[in-house]
Amino acid sequence: QVQLVESGGGLVQPGGSLRLSCVASGITFSITAMGWYRQAPGKQRELVAVMSSGGSTNYADSVKGRFTISRDNAKNTVYLQMNSLKPDDTAVYYCNVQWIKPYWGQGTQVTVSS
Repeated sequence: QVQLVESGGGLVQPGGSLRLSCVASGITFSITAMGWYRQAPGKQRELVAVMSSGGSTNYADSVKGRFTISRDNAKNTVYLQMNSLKPDDTAVYYCNVQWIKPYWGQGTQVTVSS
């Protein structure tokens, strides 16, 4: 079965950095697009970044220039490098894959606070 396991969240001060990881299993990782979404309290889940199997990327306007999505096909892992973090980036971050239907990880909490 498809499984996505995120890690790397935590508490960080404004201006700091975190790197999230998501390990996928049960899919042919190298041929699928992978995405990161986030959901803040009281808000809808929103797209943060997506990377196609060919390496093209798309980012939410709010994170452009600060976040970078990347993937390691040998490790079935997608990453989200987050720099210059702001309090508005506080949310639960989810890994996503569309494999016949959408699959989600369990989420990892990112809190940006002084």
